[in-house]
Amino acid sequence: MILDDIRSAYNVGSIFRTADAFLIRRVILCGITAQPPHREILKSALGATETVSWEYYESVLAVSEKCKRDGDLLCALEQAEHSTPLSDFHVATDLSYALVVGNEVSGVNQDVLDLCDSVIEIPQAGSKHSLNVSVATGMVLWHFFSRIRG
Repeated sequence: MILDDIRSAYNVGSIFRTADAFLIRRVILCGITAQPPHREILKSALGATETVSWEYYESVLAVSEKCKRDGDLLCALEQAEHSTPLSDFHVATDLSYALVVGNEVSGVNQDVLDLCDSVIEIPQAGSKHSLNVSVATGMVLWHFFSRIRG
């Protein structure tokens, strides 16, 4: 998981908790994203910052490039042209993935989107066409987890 410029520390804590539930190896925090032991992260993470490894990098682009060099398939969660609906996204059990989640308002950085191997979108039918970042992240992590665990 790569979290870029997540404004709400509560969202960060919630994502840590979901990462723990689905055995995510590491959460990478970038930009303005709050870092543990921030009070609001700890409140919503309920201890998951102790069970999920995490790192901080200032530049989301630099860490995204590093993940690709390390062999991860770089995927973004974003509404974008040529995105793949989550239900159609095939998860290969023999690959390692790095999922980039962006800012609650502006989304994933365009330079990172250009670097991604895949862009995953959650189809929506309502009038708002947006989900809370921690809710959307949970949906995608469940999709990966359920496909890998079978």
